[in-house]
Amino acid sequence: MVLCMESPAPSIKVQNWLRGEPLTNFQPGKVYIVEFWATWCGPCVSAIPRMVQLQENYKDRGLEVIGVAASEVAPSADEARTKLNAWLTEKCSNLNYRIAFDSTGEMNKLWMEPSFSVGIPTSFVVDRDGRIAFIGHPMELDDVLPKVLNGSWRTSDQAKAADTERIAECEPIARKQALKKPINDKFWASVKIEDWKTALSAIEEGIALMPDDINIRVLHAQLLLHRMHDMRAGLPVIRQLIRDAIQRNSEHWMIMAIDQLFHPKYDHSRFPSAERLAMGKELSEHILALNPQQGDVPKFLSYRAVARYYHESGNKHRAIELVELALKALDGPEPVPDEMRQDFLSDLLQTLANYKGEEVRYGALCVAPQNKFSNGATPRVEKETSN
Repeated sequence: MVLCMESPAPSIKVQNWLRGEPLTNFQPGKVYIVEFWATWCGPCVSAIPRMVQLQENYKDRGLEVIGVAASEVAPSADEARTKLNAWLTEKCSNLNYRIAFDSTGEMNKLWMEPSFSVGIPTSFVVDRDGRIAFIGHPMELDDVLPKVLNGSWRTSDQAKAADTERIAECEPIARKQALKKPINDKFWASVKIEDWKTALSAIEEGIALMPDDINIRVLHAQLLLHRMHDMRAGLPVIRQLIRDAIQRNSEHWMIMAIDQLFHPKYDHSRFPSAERLAMGKELSEHILALNPQQGDVPKFLSYRAVARYYHESGNKHRAIELVELALKALDGPEPVPDEMRQDFLSDLLQTLANYKGEEVRYGALCVAPQNKFSNGATPRVEKETSN
């Protein structure tokens, strides 16, 4: 059954209420925002202050905000709940709305999947009569919520058009995700126990089903090159991925491909050096042509990836220049969510310090070089204090 505007709101079935009193049912006469989010999701975290503000602004008009953490990542449900609770304590001391936790998948089955919602954050607004009034991104609530509260939204042409557009855009993606889910489940369960044969079988199933899915294609290359260390099978796969990325003229595909060649988290010692550098050169030239220095497209993703190639090819000056341009793009006209910006800033500053071989200062931050690129280690970024 499709969940859309005018549908009765599904029930709330969660494992735990971490903040606020448990909610057993939607009360007639109240309006609810049911917000699906996760701590690892930058846009979700960025939306929390807005949810706090909405709850404060409209509490006297019967608004109740409910945050549903149904996508936390941890080895077990207990660890996910404990981690989430600690995160809320540290980051959200002023939280004024309920937070629910669910790791069973029940909430996603009741709300996200039947509504064709394909990512988080996603906000569901439940009207005063218990029906769905809106499904979409929380940034849209500033316009929608006042109209829901005064009863004018659901009957409007704007509401009907928005829901029709949302379904048309999201339904094909949601159906594709549903096809991928059993493949992803099989793949990651096999990776966890290092059953590479079964993992490869799952990926090959995925490619046969969705040959144009970049994520599956990259997982195929990653599995062969960096987990199984099978250069004989992996080299033709990465070669084809690069050819397809260039033929599509897709910056996203090219960045995903070049990361397989130069990302410091991978061991490239088994890779034929001359061919890897040749592949990197070709990809870098195409990426820079698509996103030139004088263009307005954000560069913190693409230029960081290309800088790694130039550094390994011996062009230290060009590598440093690209990292500096990537840093500058973080403060460009396009807003970057705070948490995402901080992650990129730390990585770029550490990379710049490593490439220069000296301390790098950025505002109040001071970063020292590391002798070796550490796999996933937290960069040593220190805040200067004035005497």
